[in-house]
Amino acid sequence: MKFIVQWKGQPSIQLSAIERFMKTGGLPPENVTLLGRWHAIGEIGGVAIAEAADANGLAAWLIQWGDLLSFTTTPALNDEELGAALAAYQASLK
Repeated sequence: MKFIVQWKGQPSIQLSAIERFMKTGGLPPENVTLLGRWHAIGEIGGVAIAEAADANGLAAWLIQWGDLLSFTTTPALNDEELGAALAAYQASLK
């Protein structure tokens, strides 16, 4: 399953976040695949797309940063997956 992960932090954590990111690369655990990550310019925040079999690995990854950042995590579908869900919905209306 894919997840949209958004994060935000306050300016007061900037140096700690830089230090941790430079040390770890912000990489997820082995059971989570980071598909892409983008950082906002001029603020402490961004978005990542990750894939995992379940939310356990994702939770472990975000807990590593929970002392510095707040997260919003949402399950995500690509166009093909959403199309299948929409087709099933349309079929249920008949």
